[in-house]
Amino acid sequence: MNADPTAWERRSVTLVVPPVQPRKLAKVPFVELADGRLQGVVSSGSDIGRVYVSFIAAGTHDFNCSTNNNRPCGGLYSSPCKHLNSLVAEAIVQYGAGRVARYLRVDGAETIETSHDLIRRLTGAHEPGSAAVVFSRFLRHLGYLELPAGTAPLAEMHWFPSTGAVR
Repeated sequence: MNADPTAWERRSVTLVVPPVQPRKLAKVPFVELADGRLQGVVSSGSDIGRVYVSFIAAGTHDFNCSTNNNRPCGGLYSSPCKHLNSLVAEAIVQYGAGRVARYLRVDGAETIETSHDLIRRLTGAHEPGSAAVVFSRFLRHLGYLELPAGTAPLAEMHWFPSTGAVR
């Protein structure tokens, strides 16, 4: 069976969105719009060995922040903590204010320009949740960054045909 190579490439390649602006990765090394949430990993301001996994759910705007081993953030009360504020700020740098606001389904998304504007419009409450999935995605992301540059196929993605033909 022969397949159209350009159609196969469109189906087998993940779209990578270039950042709106260059990001500094020291404070927020990982941020993504995935699984119906703005989620990511934020470095601790007081302990270099500690990171926080934070998320804001799209639609409900419920939020959580905890260490990677699920200890709750000490600054998390009825409103987002400083880690969530940092996450929103870096998401806006990465994706742009409009895209983040639309993804989170914030009212008046077209008028949001800063992270402060977006945080003020969040209507959710604290929602406990596990950090494991987001932290695991972050570790996988780090693993790809450590690979040397090259065009050879990656072992875990070997099931993608390299020739474009379906067998």
